[in-house]
Amino acid sequence: MTRHPRVRSFAVRTAQAVVTAVLLVLLWRVADGRDALVYLREADAGWLIFAGILLLAHTVFAALRWRVTAAPLGVDLTPRRAVSEYFLAQLGNATLPGGILGDAGRATRSRHDAGLGPAAGAIIVERMIGQAALLLVLALTFLITIVLPTGLVWPRPLDMAIGAFLSLTAVGVVILVVMVRRARGRAGSAMARALNGLRRSVASPGVAVVQIAYSVATTVCILGAFACCATAVGAPLALVAIGAIVPLVLLAMVLPISIGGWGVREGAAVALLPLAGLTSAQALATSVAFGIVALVAAVPGFVAVWFPGPQRAALSTPSRLPSPEESS
Repeated sequence: MTRHPRVRSFAVRTAQAVVTAVLLVLLWRVADGRDALVYLREADAGWLIFAGILLLAHTVFAALRWRVTAAPLGVDLTPRRAVSEYFLAQLGNATLPGGILGDAGRATRSRHDAGLGPAAGAIIVERMIGQAALLLVLALTFLITIVLPTGLVWPRPLDMAIGAFLSLTAVGVVILVVMVRRARGRAGSAMARALNGLRRSVASPGVAVVQIAYSVATTVCILGAFACCATAVGAPLALVAIGAIVPLVLLAMVLPISIGGWGVREGAAVALLPLAGLTSAQALATSVAFGIVALVAAVPGFVAVWFPGPQRAALSTPSRLPSPEESS
């Protein structure tokens, strides 16, 4: 019985690896990979280093946001443990198929404080907050490009698609808020418990303000890092492009069809960044540079692997199984 899930998991991961390779090969041909390679070879190291610093800061701020989000759910994390675990999760997400295995491990290692449900819920909510911050920047900048002459002109089909996507997202948020309010104080069903946990993790006294502050910091860092990579390859982005196009490129990485978002991110960059005046080769080089810098910025995760904290050390130590009498 256990063989089928393992076979299915192996097949999914193999498919994700194949998709990543196929997408990158296609983009190499479509976006003139030789020119992109020249841009990468001549990239300004100073801007790439600055991008790496911003991505390191992004991980630290995101880890602290996770700590604040998890506390109301009973998951107690010290700042050091939160940062260490987040770097380890980033390393897993960047190098393993699917982009979520690092977070799955983070949930497992933090489950002993309050149980796997609250631990996983805290991680899901924190990731949702991060995506919501990018969506908010996208929505505001998109509206500005529609109302004001910013120089960024959307093709009509893309214009309509983004508008529909943002509208549906807004409706979904409203529905979720209504559901959370109606579930307040209720108990029993798994849905009610999940919604009440969501309410506590974002609406407990003093939590929302801190989450907003950390979300502003993480969003500025990740958008700034991508902009630095564009500047490094000789294709600086206007502020309106950073706010309207870069979030779309980064949000494409959420699709769990590749390894660490590779291929999907580059495809989105090649499709969208030319709207900001970049060539396809520059767009590909920018996205690849960002991916490489992100991998380097995840290297501190190896420290968490080689020097595990007490919690992970305890998890790695075999424990005695209870006897039938103790279990009963």
